[in-house]
Amino acid sequence: MMLKKSGQIGDLYNDSNLYKRVAMKLEKYRSEVETLTTYFEYFCKTQHTNQSDKEIFHNYKNKNFCNKISLCEECFDVMQYSIKRLQNCPYEEKPRCRTCKTPCYEKSYWKKVAKVMIYSSVRLTLTRIKDKYFF
Repeated sequence: MMLKKSGQIGDLYNDSNLYKRVAMKLEKYRSEVETLTTYFEYFCKTQHTNQSDKEIFHNYKNKNFCNKISLCEECFDVMQYSIKRLQNCPYEEKPRCRTCKTPCYEKSYWKKVAKVMIYSSVRLTLTRIKDKYFF
């Protein structure tokens, strides 16, 4: 396998000869999935129509999870993709995706997820600040 330069999109961690796989802890995985769920649900609710209740079934370290979420089809697809990438993250301490040395997202999905994360994080943070100090 030819190694790609840092910053290029690719599944470098799928090659077991590159390094020993060290998975993140279960609590960190749960926290990351909760963050994705919150951000995607907020983004989709404020930006799209035709949401419907859906369930995302996933497995991590032999534990089964089910997240109930209300999303449109496009957001649901991107959310499922994000969870699959998270399940395969080779780091014990997951870095931010934009600073990761072995990026795994396809560029089109990375842009969609970045848009969701930026939009939701700013607005949810401002909402918390407003609620804390003004209400």
